[in-house]
Amino acid sequence: MSAADVAEIFRAEYGRAVSVLVRAVGDIGLAEECVQDAFVEAVRRWPADGPPPSPAGWLITTARNRAIDRLRREATRDERQRRALDMLVTTGPEEEGAVRDDRLRLIFTCCHPALALGVRVALTLRLMGGLTTAEVARAFLVTEPAMAQRLVRAKNKIRDAGIPYRVPHEADLPERVRGVLAVVYLIFNEGHLARPELAAEAIRLGRLLVALMPDEPEALGLLALMLLSESRRPTRTTPGGDLVLLADQDRTRWDHDLVTEGQTLVRECLRRDQPGQYQLQAAINAVHSDAPSTGETDWAQIVALYDQLMAVTPTPVVALNRAVAVAEVAGPAAALRLVDSLELDRYHLYHSVRGNLLNRVGRTGEATAAYEKALARATTEAERTLLRQLLG
Repeated sequence: MSAADVAEIFRAEYGRAVSVLVRAVGDIGLAEECVQDAFVEAVRRWPADGPPPSPAGWLITTARNRAIDRLRREATRDERQRRALDMLVTTGPEEEGAVRDDRLRLIFTCCHPALALGVRVALTLRLMGGLTTAEVARAFLVTEPAMAQRLVRAKNKIRDAGIPYRVPHEADLPERVRGVLAVVYLIFNEGHLARPELAAEAIRLGRLLVALMPDEPEALGLLALMLLSESRRPTRTTPGGDLVLLADQDRTRWDHDLVTEGQTLVRECLRRDQPGQYQLQAAINAVHSDAPSTGETDWAQIVALYDQLMAVTPTPVVALNRAVAVAEVAGPAAALRLVDSLELDRYHLYHSVRGNLLNRVGRTGEATAAYEKALARATTEAERTLLRQLLG
C-alpha cells in the first residue's frame, strides 16, 4: 500500500474517526490531533506491513490510544485520570453501532446557534469531510489564513462554552436546520466530481435528516437536489476523467432510479407549497431531468424558477447560474450584461461562463482572457483540462 492509498483512506474515514473520538474525549481539537497522529502512524507502517483488516477500526483504536496517552501524560488532577479510564472502557462492538449517530451529533454540535452560520458550515466541512483548510477556504472564496483563524476560534468556542455533543431535542431542531442543511450540501458539492464517497456520505446524512425532521420541506428539497444531481454521475466525465458538459451528456445513461426518487420528492415539496432554496434548486434539476434524450430543456421554466430562487437567496452565484439560463432564452448578449454586473472575480466558474458568453457574441479575444482567468482559479484537474481544451 502506497502513501497515496493511505491518504485516500484518510479522506474517506477522517470524519468518521473524529466523530467517534469526540464522543470519547469531549474536545474537538484533541480528537483532531489524535486522529491525525493515527494517520501519520498509518503512513509509516501500512506501506511496508500492509493495511489491517479494518482500516477504519485500526485508525479509531490508534487515535483513542493516543488520546489516552495524552491525558495520562498531562494528568495533574484526578479528573484527567478519570477521563483516561473512561476511554479505556468505551471500546469494542459499541463503537461500530454508534458511528452513524456520532456523525450526526458532530454536525449538530458544529451547527450550534452560538456559532455564526458561515463558521458552522466551514467547521463541519473540515471535520466531516476531511477537507484541508485550504479546500474549505476555496469553498468560501477566502484566504487560507483567514479560514484557519475562523476554525480555531470555532473549536475554542465549542470547548469553552461547553456546547453539547448531541442531536438536539425536537424543539431545538428548527434553529439548527439552516446550518445543518448548508453543511450537508457543501459536503455533497465537494464530492460532486472527484470524491464520490463524500457525495454518498452527504446523501446518507440527507436521508437521516429527512427521517429526523419529516415535516421540514427544505430537508426533503435538499435530498431531492442531491439525488437528481448524483443521477448524472455516470455521464459527468469521460472514462479518461475529462468533464462532459450537461448539454453533451448521454441522458439515457443517467441513473433513472435516482431521477425517479428525486422527482417524487420534488412533487412532495410542491404539494407542501413552502418554497425554499433547496426545493427550488431541486425543481430546477428536475426540469433538466425531464428533458428528452435529445437534450431539449424548458429553459423558460428554469429562468422562472431562478427568479423565485433569487427572491429567496439573492447571491451572486445564484445570479450567475440564472444568467446561464437567460442566455438560452434571451440570448448571450443579455446574459453577458447580467454576468458583467457580478463581483465574483475569485470564482473560476464566473470567468468560465463569461468566456463562453463572450465567444458566443464574437468577442473572441476577451473570451480567451476570461478562460485564462478561469484556468488560473480552477480547483480540479478535470476543470483545468476542459479549460485548456476551450483555449485550444
